Amino acid sequence: MCGLAGEFRRDGSRADVAAVERMAATMSDRGPDDSGVWSQGPIALGHRRLKIIDLSAASGQPIVDAAAGLTAVFNGCIYNYRDLRAELQARGHHFFSAGDSEVVVKAYAEWGLDFVDHLTGMFAVAISERDTGRLVLARDRLGIKPLYLTETPGVVRFASTLPALLAGGGVDTTIDPVGLAHYLSFHSIVPPPRTILRGVAKLPPATIRVYEPDGSTRERVYWQPSFSRAAERADWTERDWQDALLESLTTAVRRRTVADVPVGVLLSGGLDSSLIVALLAGEGQSGLSTFSIGFDSVGGRAGDEFGYSDLVAKTFGTDHHRIRVPTGDLLPPLEAAVAAMSEPMVSHDCVAFWLLSQEVVRHVKVVQSGQGADEILGGYHWYPPLAEVDRERALDTYAEAFLDRDAAGLARVLNPAWLADGDPAREFLAAHLARPGARTAVDAGLRIDTEVMLTDDPVKRVDNMTMAHGLEARVPFLDHEFVELAASCPPELKLAQGGKGVLKEIGRRVLPHQVIDRPKGYFPVPGLTHLEGKLLDRVRDALTAPGARRRDLFRTEYVDALLADPNAELTPLNGNKLWQLGLLEMWLQSHGID
Repeated sequence: MCGLAGEFRRDGSRADVAAVERMAATMSDRGPDDSGVWSQGPIALGHRRLKIIDLSAASGQPIVDAAAGLTAVFNGCIYNYRDLRAELQARGHHFFSAGDSEVVVKAYAEWGLDFVDHLTGMFAVAISERDTGRLVLARDRLGIKPLYLTETPGVVRFASTLPALLAGGGVDTTIDPVGLAHYLSFHSIVPPPRTILRGVAKLPPATIRVYEPDGSTRERVYWQPSFSRAAERADWTERDWQDALLESLTTAVRRRTVADVPVGVLLSGGLDSSLIVALLAGEGQSGLSTFSIGFDSVGGRAGDEFGYSDLVAKTFGTDHHRIRVPTGDLLPPLEAAVAAMSEPMVSHDCVAFWLLSQEVVRHVKVVQSGQGADEILGGYHWYPPLAEVDRERALDTYAEAFLDRDAAGLARVLNPAWLADGDPAREFLAAHLARPGARTAVDAGLRIDTEVMLTDDPVKRVDNMTMAHGLEARVPFLDHEFVELAASCPPELKLAQGGKGVLKEIGRRVLPHQVIDRPKGYFPVPGLTHLEGKLLDRVRDALTAPGARRRDLFRTEYVDALLADPNAELTPLNGNKLWQLGLLEMWLQSHGID
């Protein structure tokens, strides 16, 4: 896990190496162990390294393969790299390192643009071809690893974080009205390729893009799971599905132990992370390091789930670490979490993950985490209502449960100059839900959450907060083979027992029943769920700062009403609407966007 950056010029000039160095330098937190920069004519690549596989200097980046005429920078982890290495050696390739990064380069040399089909893991990669002058960018199937871009006439820049692009200079930082509409409507999610800024895009998941030196560009989506029933599994029983999913998840968890450093687990005490611990124990792993975080209770709301995580740790004999954050000033970690965000994210879980990662990295450099199970296996409250409607009514049902505002609501919040045409979020949902390849309304809802919401909310949140401390997070529920299998699973098995029924039945085989038969939990940060005191003052300051006044995004009367009653307006997901506005301004100001 690392940070990459680069520039590709198609205007006949040489790449700006200094700009690439500035971009890479901003990502020292993602890659604290090593750095490197390479340039040749119109292309320059920069890298910050976190040493996880092959700790030697041989796996330093950028990787230059003179024999193949390829230079690359890579971020992520290829879990099947050892098998690929053996296969490539059998095909005549010679290796100078023992890491997965070189395997990616050799795979491209062997299979060209089809190399992505051979990779099992999470990745963002940029590959420069010496002989053709071509640049190739690719991102993993589920978008676990980020890749941001900015393009101006004749110049393409790319990086693992949006702030890295800003450090390179020359980025149009004007707010994109369509991105803004998505942010305020789709619960802070801005679907790719857009971001909140006009001048910055992101490469969509499962996408490979080719930039030619003549200015032409082409891309293809190389993976898309089917959310329909597979004929070869038509006669499967409920037990057959449980067995198949358990086997696939066990494989996914085992794959994510590949490392030359210890691998721990973020253990919330919920079903998903507890199941990871149980499966690792079943694979014979002993002395596993597990980590839980808790806050003091506020207003009668519990601030920890230590009772459940302690039970799991005791059951499987883990080396468990309780991390308790005492009541105090949450502003410093909040400011740090906002600074670590590549895009503004409203979930207060960000602060919990930031604080948890700060402690965890003192013990291990890699952890497995349970993100993705709810989106893959039907754990959210909006899936059962979708089971009651047909595909034609899926849009209204999903929008009622998830969207924070419609077009009329946006008009009440935004000044006219910042209103986009139409209702971008609802129009995006309509097109996505109507796409072929999903059999039922539930399938269509699971698909949009898997392909869009998951990538640009919980996965991005975990990547940003863990990598702010040089901690690599691996997500076995997003193993692409597991996702493919789960996508074809009948929705009624997923929605059973209040959600994730098939996973709960798997859990009953290996976990204490108390962990399964319990209310759904979240990372609890009580001090951030109710705006008051210093936090309310910080939001007010952000919304009235000089930069906010110059931008003039929001209607004064709307902001004043929210400030007068800061906890009155909540979103369908129980988010605070004042926090949405304040967080956006905090993020813009934190990243010097004025």
